Amino acid sequence: MHFPVNIPLGRSAIPVHFVCETLAYFLGYRYYAWLRRHTHDLITAEHRLIIFIGAAAGAFFGSHLVGVFENPQQLFSHFSLFYFMGNKTIVGGMLGGLIGVELTKKQLGVTVSSGDMMVYPLILAMAIGRTGCFLAGLEDGTFGISSDLPWAIDFGDGIHRHPTNLYEILFWLMLWLVLKLIEKKNHFADGARFKVFMVSYLVFRLLVEFIKPDYFFSFGLSVIQLVCIGGILYYYKVFLYPKTLFTDHA
Repeated sequence: MHFPVNIPLGRSAIPVHFVCETLAYFLGYRYYAWLRRHTHDLITAEHRLIIFIGAAAGAFFGSHLVGVFENPQQLFSHFSLFYFMGNKTIVGGMLGGLIGVELTKKQLGVTVSSGDMMVYPLILAMAIGRTGCFLAGLEDGTFGISSDLPWAIDFGDGIHRHPTNLYEILFWLMLWLVLKLIEKKNHFADGARFKVFMVSYLVFRLLVEFIKPDYFFSFGLSVIQLVCIGGILYYYKVFLYPKTLFTDHA
């Protein structure tokens, strides 16, 4: 396979990464809309819209803020609006979106979970989006370090690397399956499904970053890993009191 993968269109081409990213937003939202039609939602449509706006704003700033700090050595020498807009990360977007949602809900007086209904649509969107990252090859920057494992992939520079984007797709599919299996026997408490979703991804990213060519501080961690640890500490009750994630048996 030749990377990056593009769709020929006359004398030009459309990057498959762009197509996958567009599909991720579209299908993720359509799946969410379908779930909302078939689920009793305690949050009004007006409040849902405002919460979405808060989430989008938080995700935008969080994604780019963490993105520009990924390589502290380049931060001040290259910083500009283009540098800010050109650097983003999912971890920052997720935690920034979480902050945006919590602040918005506090202003609205909404106390029930708004994230539980978003879990499966987000998993679908993430899996599709990471497929685009994989097909973008080296241009996307989500590849891993060199490896001699049988499934290591040459993304075009002659070096066989960990396909960390494929690892993440596998992670999302496994998380989807595990959540579905859990919900066959147990009822998640309000907000618990989203907590499991967030904690699982933060732990995954904390670990997978060790096989990615990130900037690591002298103490052996990257900026994204530090942000992941911060998010995991925020959800510490998930680890200390796992029984509180469930109500009665299904």
